[in-house]
Amino acid sequence: MNIVVLVKQVPDSGAERTLSHTDHTLDREDTEPVLDEINERAAEEALRLKDTSDAHVTVVSMGPESARDAIRKVLAMGGDRGIHICDDRLRGADVLTTAQVLAAAVRTVADVDLVLAGNATTDGQAGAVPAVVADLLAMPQVTHVRKLDVDAGQVRAERETENGRTTLDAPLPALVSVTEKTNEPRYPSFKGIMAAKKKPVATVDLDDLFPDTGDAGFCVTRTRVVEAVPRPARAAGTRITDDGSAGLSLAEYLIGQKLL
Repeated sequence: MNIVVLVKQVPDSGAERTLSHTDHTLDREDTEPVLDEINERAAEEALRLKDTSDAHVTVVSMGPESARDAIRKVLAMGGDRGIHICDDRLRGADVLTTAQVLAAAVRTVADVDLVLAGNATTDGQAGAVPAVVADLLAMPQVTHVRKLDVDAGQVRAERETENGRTTLDAPLPALVSVTEKTNEPRYPSFKGIMAAKKKPVATVDLDDLFPDTGDAGFCVTRTRVVEAVPRPARAAGTRITDDGSAGLSLAEYLIGQKLL
């Protein structure tokens, strides 16, 4: 079974995030880049399938040179090879462009049976890329998955949303996106880290994936942020001291705010 895992390197969610002054996109220079945690869970799901079957795991990531570190981490966990999509022209790519590029990279992998991804990355939170990739690859998609089984040429997934849980079946090849409740990712062993250095990682760009499309025919983003301002500082609230008339004062305040 051939499995492809889509991963992304994102700014550390524990660090303060700022926007670039030039184009108002997320400033990735001043924060430590890390493999997105939700992608670690997608990778862990692929590796669990590899542990119990004859599976080959390819890791695909789109990003700058540093994104190879995210690929290498999954390879250290147990992945087999990587594909790094690195092209300065993709800076600030929107959901559709990102999905188009990832789908093109998946197509370079022969006989893909299963594509795994995180439900939504922590930097963009759009949550739409897996669904668009599935549509472009003409694959059935199962999203918001918390439990996954693969057997007899199909996936069975327990899908959980705010409306409840559903068990769905889909034939392979299919795309599955997982939630943070799916599993606990393994830690790369020292042996795995050393082995990852020797595993192949191919670097491709737009010209490799879309040889017949020039720059003029490739729209990187369809939106543009023209202005961004910081959130106003939180103002001090109104303090009511109970001197026997606090109830009346509170009621008057709520009425003044049109809350009563």
